[in-house]
Parts: sequence; structure tokens; C-alpha cells
Amino acid sequence: MNPTNNIIPYENLSRLNKAFEPLFQKSFERFLAKGWYILGEEVARFEENFAAYTNAKYCIGVANGLDALELGLRVFDFPEKSEIIVPSNTYIATILAIINMGHIPVLVEPNLITYNLDEQRLEQHITPKTKAIMVVHLYGQAARMDVISAVADKHGLEIIEDCAQAHGATFNGQHVGTFGKIGAFSFYPTKNLGALADAGAIITSDETLAIKLKALRNYGSEKKYYNRYIGRNSRLDELQAAFLNDKLPYLNSINEHKRALADIYHKMLTDKVVKPVEQPGNYHVYHIYNIRTPQRDALKQYLLDKGIHTEIHYPVAPHLQEGYQEVLTGTYPLSEEIHATTLSLPVSYATTIAEAETVAKAVNAFFL
Repeated sequence: MNPTNNIIPYENLSRLNKAFEPLFQKSFERFLAKGWYILGEEVARFEENFAAYTNAKYCIGVANGLDALELGLRVFDFPEKSEIIVPSNTYIATILAIINMGHIPVLVEPNLITYNLDEQRLEQHITPKTKAIMVVHLYGQAARMDVISAVADKHGLEIIEDCAQAHGATFNGQHVGTFGKIGAFSFYPTKNLGALADAGAIITSDETLAIKLKALRNYGSEKKYYNRYIGRNSRLDELQAAFLNDKLPYLNSINEHKRALADIYHKMLTDKVVKPVEQPGNYHVYHIYNIRTPQRDALKQYLLDKGIHTEIHYPVAPHLQEGYQEVLTGTYPLSEEIHATTLSLPVSYATTIAEAETVAKAVNAFFL
């Protein structure tokens, strides 16, 4: 019997964070005793620690991952309605950030093996209005940053990396978020490095951008009551920063556990499903372990009937979302194929080895 009364959840945040509760309690008591709630020592400490972890020079804590993407675009002051290249199968937040900043998302189909932006399709979408490539390291695997960086350099484009699912992932030994000038992270509670509420950060090694970003997140102010820019209120919460400081030393262990679960799925799952492929030079952190099958919906229900919870990341392609019909034009068959066939199996830090084995056996049984 597994620890959840024969139910295998996709995610159990209470169980996931149980090991960190003594640390959280101490951090909360310290937070209360200080009486400093906004942009204090905890945020500064996390910014220093996360920058060091990713080998970036600077980290700027913000309110959430969407704000990290938006401010990461905003800091460049691109002309209005600039074209920003983005994968056609990304989570909607990546595209929303581009739209919210007054720019035009240009969708590029993914590689059907890695699910990341297909670097071979990049150049055909570049026009004189293209100003940046917003790379998404989907599911926890880095995109082909060597090729993407070369294309960006050739055409004078900025690279903004959406690292919301890839904390600790590397490509050829280099941390995601450090290939371009801006790396945007979300610390939503289910992420590999998750807070206990919304939280986000931007990393950069450009001092000028770092100074400007710190102002933009705080009403555009470098000095209290003096506003150099038109900014916003997007400050990483002091308490969440403390919790993130508590968990950051364990991020590598969290990633290794998820990789161990993924290894079980790799070895045990039937070849009747399409399994993730870890590319050479990549350290995949498996925020999501997705399989694909045309029988996705039937398999999902079959597993649910057996007490195994799964998720779909994501059921509707961005260009088919109701609210985006007038913004996203064109046809994207690869994206549609992924969204119609993908299923995410439990791969949480709270998922046990035994549970992963049970899940794999159940998936295999469906195809007998």
C-alpha cells in the first residue's frame, strides 16, 4: 500500500514540503521577529544565492513568473509591435507576456522529439521587425542553445529564456537562463524549486539591465519616491524568499529524485507510448514527465479508475485558445498533435520509487 491510501496523486504539496517544515517554521519566526516584510534581507539573500547557483552575476526577485517574462521584455525597450519568436506549443504565459508588452508573438513549431523550439525553423520566421527569441525550456530540458545563440547573434536578436520548468537544467554544462541576457523563472509551488505562493525571478549578467530591472519591479524607482521609469509593483515577497532560501540547497537532490523517477519510466514503460528523449549534452530535470499516445484520454481515465492521477500539459494549443483567435493566426499541426496526445505522469519530489513502478505497470497494462 502506498502512503496515500492507494491513491497516487499527480502532486501532493503537503507531502512534498513536509521535510522542509522545520526550516519553514524557523524562517517564519525570524520573519515575524524582524518586522520587515518587503524587499529586505531575505530577498537580498535569495537573490545572491540563486545568482550563484545559476552562475549569473545578478538575480532580481519579482512577484511571479509572468512578471519575470514581462519585465524581461520590458527592460529592452523594443519598439512597439516588435516581433518576438516563441514556440507554438508553450504554456500560454509565455505568449501572454509578449502580448501584454505590446509586441507580436511569432509562433514557431517545436521539434517533435524534444518539444522545444525547433532551431532549424528559426531563420525562416525572422523579419526586419524581429527583435528577440523567447526560448522555452519545456518540461525541464534545455533547448538547443548553441544553434539558437548562433542564429540570434547572426541576426542581432536578444534571447529571453523562459526557465519556469527548468530550475537547475543545463546545456553542455551551462545553466539555462544564462545563454541570453535574460533568464526568467517561476517559483510557483509545483515547480522543482517551489515557493508556498506565487514568486519569480530574473537572472542576468548585465549590470545595466540588473539595475534597471530592480527599478522596474518597484514602481520604476531607484530611489524612494523618485521614479526614473514607468514601472510596476512586482516584488518578491520577503517570506517567500525565506522559504526559497530554505529549499535552494536541496534543489539538486530534488532534481536527482525526479531524474530517478524518470529513469524508472524510461526503463519500464512500453514502447507503445512515446517517451521523452534526453538530448546529448543536456541535464534534464523532469519538471514534467510526459508521454504521448493517440489513446491519451482513454489512458488517462483508465489510470484514474485505478487511483493514479495524471495531468495534461496542455490540453489546448495556444493558437486554438478562445481568447487568442484574433491574435494568433496560422496553422500549427505539430503543436496540435502534441496537445492532443500528451499525458504527464506523476514525477513529483513527493512521488516514491514504488509509486512510479506502479504507474508504469498500470500504463503497460492498458495496452495489453
